[in-house]
Amino acid sequence: MGRARREAGRRIDSVAKWLLKFRIISIPARIFASSSLAWSFVSRTDRIRTNRLKDRILNYEMPKHVSIIMDGNRRFAWNRQIETNIGHKKGKEKLEQVMDWVLDLGIPYLSVYALSTENIKERSSEELESLYALYCNGLNEMAEDPKIHNMKVKVQVVGRLEMLPDDVRNAISNIEEKTAKYSNFLFTVCLAYGGREEIVDAVRKVADEHSKGEIKLEEIDTNKISSKLYTANLPDPDLVIRTSGEERISNFLLWQIAYSELHFTDVHWPSFGKQDLYEAIESYQRRKRRYGS
Repeated sequence: MGRARREAGRRIDSVAKWLLKFRIISIPARIFASSSLAWSFVSRTDRIRTNRLKDRILNYEMPKHVSIIMDGNRRFAWNRQIETNIGHKKGKEKLEQVMDWVLDLGIPYLSVYALSTENIKERSSEELESLYALYCNGLNEMAEDPKIHNMKVKVQVVGRLEMLPDDVRNAISNIEEKTAKYSNFLFTVCLAYGGREEIVDAVRKVADEHSKGEIKLEEIDTNKISSKLYTANLPDPDLVIRTSGEERISNFLLWQIAYSELHFTDVHWPSFGKQDLYEAIESYQRRKRRYGS
């Protein structure tokens, strides 16, 4: 469905570009596009559509755990010919918005893929320093955010955190300590994270228990492995969203997404809108209703 919609969109774009070659079309189009009245009309129409979509999805079963692969900060910046660090900053601001939307919908679990172990190895030191500064600021801001405390949002950060600099780890400790007692919502940030690495670390813990005689070989099963994952206190994701057009998982929650619904969108993460979130949820609901589960 998503691929067919993108193909239809590309065809419409192609036809529109062809029509704009003709002055009888291009001149009125430029006048209309520059009109504040036109933009006001489009904006109001979008709000109405988004609100109707929200009303529609609230009539059906909502996902309890939404996971997001936040992809496209750098491409967003390149497309707008701005610095990469500004793209990452816009991505941080978008996450704050999306958290608000998820809380508003009453979805109790949100997890996001912020930085992979591969990113740490591949990105330049300058870009990583910029990212680390954003993580520190974002986590410390959340620790003081009245909304986090009013809504009783527990925040946790998972991954191979020993790979992160001290200031980031201090910010992680700060937010986790200040929200440790909350239980209404759980927001999980995956930093220095890799799905394969998570499974390896879980297996090592199980192997260590077995070598100490704490568990028998026949007691090792999927539940035992799950209990040793970084996300042991999380239900498996119902819906995984990836932005920016890539249709792959990129080493994210490999164990946990065995039965998750996947939704891919072409929108770069900083441009991800409320309607994009609602459309992803509606796509999830359609699939759930289709298969009768």
